[in-house]
Amino acid sequence: MTFPSALGAAAEAVAGRLDSALGTLPDSRVRTAMAHALVGGKGLRGFLVLESCALHGVPPATALTAAAAIEAMHAYSLVHDDLPAMDDDDLRRGRPTVHVAFDEATAILAGDALQSLAFQLAAETGSAALVAGLARAAGAQGMVLGQALDIAAESAAAPLTLDQIIHLQQGKTGALFGWSCTVGPVLSGADQAPLAAYARALGLAFQIADDLLDHEGDEATAGKRLHKDAAAGKATFVSLLGLEPARARAAELISQACDALAPYGDQAATLRDAARFVISRDK
Repeated sequence: MTFPSALGAAAEAVAGRLDSALGTLPDSRVRTAMAHALVGGKGLRGFLVLESCALHGVPPATALTAAAAIEAMHAYSLVHDDLPAMDDDDLRRGRPTVHVAFDEATAILAGDALQSLAFQLAAETGSAALVAGLARAAGAQGMVLGQALDIAAESAAAPLTLDQIIHLQQGKTGALFGWSCTVGPVLSGADQAPLAAYARALGLAFQIADDLLDHEGDEATAGKRLHKDAAAGKATFVSLLGLEPARARAAELISQACDALAPYGDQAATLRDAARFVISRDK
């Protein structure tokens, strides 16, 4: 199976699990908005969960539940990031953002409910360590911290330095990648270090690729507004490093990510494909 086919199959399976979870909720405008937020993503984080679990013999049903948890958490973060008080975006995954398609109050509540659903699903795996790890990754020492630093940078007296951007992105983007990649070893009691190293390099490369897309991508293909960072005068990997050095840095990180998978040998071939996909994607 090619990597795009494998990614698509994983995304479809995770979407089915999320549909089942939404089906247990009372019919409401909030549930409809939650479903809207979950449509159309690449499903990369859920895919990483499934691959991590496959490497460690985690039962498929448990793996799928954990994968659904991270996709619900990621969707919540996008709904809130798109709000007028945050990034104020009107397009996400090629569709109107939730606050545009519904209203701002519904978007806030749908994001809250998606976050709650993420923790519910994580708890259904039976692992307290997994739930605690998700709380750390998503909260004030992870994704929320990264977003707060990003917002603060918009009004800072001087653009962020490269080290500051790396620190920001390790929270905003990297924390959820780290959780996704280590679900397998957490649930099986195995060493987390190889997949944690893979995730660190992958998350940073992913953000550099996002900066490259924002600089030179196509909005219709990307399914979101582009060129906003430059218009806002925000420092990015591209603005600090330059276009080609940023591309080279992303490629170097992908090599590091692939090298980190050495303990798994050929069993991690699909994760290596995922790493290469991160810097070749157009959305």
